[in-house]
Amino acid sequence: MEELRLLSSTAILGYGFAQSAFEAGLARNPHLIGADGGSSDPGPYYLASGESFTSRMATKRDMRIMLAAAVPRGIPVIVSTCGGAGGDPHLQMMVDIVKEIAAEESLSFKLAVINSELPKDVLLEHVNAGKTRPLYGLPELTPELVEQAVRVVGAMGPEPYITALDAGAQVILSGRSTDPAPWAAMAIRAGFSPALGWYAGKMLECGAEPALPKREGCLLATIREDHVELEPMHPEQACTPRSVAYFALHENSSPIHHHEPGGMLDTSECSFEAVTERAVRVSGMRWKPAKYTVKLEGVEARGHRVISLCATRDPVLQAQMDRYLARSREIVDEKATAFGAPSDTYTLNFRVYGQNGVMGEREPLPQVERHAHETAIVAEVVAQDRDTAKAVLAIARTTILHSEFPGRLCKEGNMAIPFSPSDLDLGQVYRFSVCHLLEPENALSLFPIRYETIGA
Repeated sequence: MEELRLLSSTAILGYGFAQSAFEAGLARNPHLIGADGGSSDPGPYYLASGESFTSRMATKRDMRIMLAAAVPRGIPVIVSTCGGAGGDPHLQMMVDIVKEIAAEESLSFKLAVINSELPKDVLLEHVNAGKTRPLYGLPELTPELVEQAVRVVGAMGPEPYITALDAGAQVILSGRSTDPAPWAAMAIRAGFSPALGWYAGKMLECGAEPALPKREGCLLATIREDHVELEPMHPEQACTPRSVAYFALHENSSPIHHHEPGGMLDTSECSFEAVTERAVRVSGMRWKPAKYTVKLEGVEARGHRVISLCATRDPVLQAQMDRYLARSREIVDEKATAFGAPSDTYTLNFRVYGQNGVMGEREPLPQVERHAHETAIVAEVVAQDRDTAKAVLAIARTTILHSEFPGRLCKEGNMAIPFSPSDLDLGQVYRFSVCHLLEPENALSLFPIRYETIGA
């Protein structure tokens, strides 16, 4: 094969894309149409709860366009990290959507479903065999951490996708995956070097993000013998050497080394050439094989969260906000202890927007240089149970609403509260507790594949 054309429809399925841009990409006769279906960026809640951070309605819209175009033309479709987080319930949501679309559009195809949620007995087997190691300075993965985890997924590499394609699957839905892996799979399977495949995947994983200006376009990557060529499909967008090189820095601790299952993509010697006003050719990437590892993502429950939102534009209060909230915290602790919730049974946070709500104590501007005329406060309580969290928050809310402070002129509420009810129940709180590498028996051993004929 002289060239391989890969079309990425969107950064995350459900975020939307311009149908005209997709049709322009379709006219280039791509060999694969794909989209990333998720991310860990929205935090641990979605992996734990089984919910998606994108809407089912929007996801179905995007998927309908892709399937209706690809299936009649015999073009494979891959969606990775389905449902936002790639656990079993997320993947099942996507399977259900695809089956609904197939029935509504009278489509027939072979479906492959690749699971990535790992049973605890499998994890414990690898932990006990010393086949895991931590990332980012975290502690070792222990049996206790495994047992406490609500859900753990492994980020698959290209091999499960290659296996499914070899089996004749036209539509492939997967659980958690490294973002470039589906694209790398198609390239490696077609005989191109892993370096070219992984680099193309790195560019395609976020749709048209390597192009400017930012908008809901699609990106076409053309792989040839010694380079990858990138071109956005929206006529108002263009890839430039700078925009492509800049995107290569995306979500990586190193600007030049990108670690993936089975090796590392080295971009230190890449060159970028504008071949048209809208397309860029990249060459010089290298692939360095390494021990095969799979990144694990896991979450554990940490309690129940409730919040209350309020705001003030009183300059007298704003000038002494730190002291006011410190005193309010003391009052809350006293009252909560009195009804059976001492301070070690909950955490209370005040996020003060207009002062240091984004960076907290790390805010570099001194207090005298913060000049917001309005200040918003998010009062947050996390406790082990819902009743305790709600009780403490109610005390915190009324305390900051009605307490005295020097120079106070208002004898009513100190804050404006935008909503009724004033206290918002956000439910269970989770945190990432597993961020480790695992050495699998082989590249396929953790990721079972099942096949189904749809529409037959």
